[in-house]
Amino acid sequence: MREALRHYTFSFLFMAACLALAAWYGFESTGSLGGMAQVLWIVFVLSILEISLSFDNAVVNASVLKEMDEVWQKRFLTWGIAFAVFGMRIVFPLAIVAIAAGIGPMQAVRLSLDDPVEYERIVSGAHVGIAGFGGAFLAMVGLKFFFDQDKDIHWIRWIEEQLHKFAALPAAEIALLLLVLWGISSLLPAADALTFLVAGILGLVTFIAVEGLNTILEISEEKKRVAGAAVRSGLGGFLYLNVLDASFSFDGVIGAFALSNNMVVIALGLSIGAMFVRSMTIHLVRQGTLAAYRYLEHGAFWAIIALGGIMLASARWHIPETITGVIGAVLIGLSLWWSVRFNKRHPDHSSAEH
Repeated sequence: MREALRHYTFSFLFMAACLALAAWYGFESTGSLGGMAQVLWIVFVLSILEISLSFDNAVVNASVLKEMDEVWQKRFLTWGIAFAVFGMRIVFPLAIVAIAAGIGPMQAVRLSLDDPVEYERIVSGAHVGIAGFGGAFLAMVGLKFFFDQDKDIHWIRWIEEQLHKFAALPAAEIALLLLVLWGISSLLPAADALTFLVAGILGLVTFIAVEGLNTILEISEEKKRVAGAAVRSGLGGFLYLNVLDASFSFDGVIGAFALSNNMVVIALGLSIGAMFVRSMTIHLVRQGTLAAYRYLEHGAFWAIIALGGIMLASARWHIPETITGVIGAVLIGLSLWWSVRFNKRHPDHSSAEH
């Protein structure tokens, strides 16, 4: 237990610092202890929301991170978290407002502090494009895991075995995603439909570009290996994980406005959650949890597909963030329980096989 908690020490310290800032900001902005308590409560709830929405992100991060060398692992866990916390939770919403309203970055900051209602309206108004891009990218991440000819472990067998059969068909998952994008766009007004389709296609292209870069780097590394240099750069995985983190954060950033339209409060709450996701990722990699529980990855990737589908559908229908969090938690919980049951029935079986 002590060894496990060691991975979360920095996150608890970071949380304490953020809560202290929230208390100071709450009292300064409201002038009352009641206002300070309300800000603290919202920051705490936002952090829980972010963690519940992102546990599957931690599992997938760990599945990619375990294949990278230690140098690139450390780079992702330092530079990557800086991008996740400051880039996506603070800069990203400001960038949306600046672009959508045609104003400068500093004006966007002032708008977020002086007129949070208008700030929320502009960010929420960009939801269709965000849903298209983020949903398409996440859906491709999940589908790629199941449309894999080399995949020989199946959790939900009656579905996964069928997907495995279609894995031999080139670009089957891309065709499936394009059909979904077209289907949802046909239900939207013309202007929103175009925005949604363009954003979805850009999400798909981004996934293909990152995967392509990763393949090129792997080929280069293989050539070095043949020449006697056993070096893995990890750059492809690093870029992939950062884009993946960004896609995951879209949902949390937009959903946060259901609780507050104050940029400072949202940034503090979501940053705490993002830091704990980092700690969970480290814990999963260091403890070898993915190898010990053979279906845990399956649950995480099913949760990603569910999140991607929900994000795409949210362009047409409002779906509460609570549903997203519950679905992800249930899928991961079931896959963990299934893994424990398998380990009890097959104690000598190697679960590291994939």
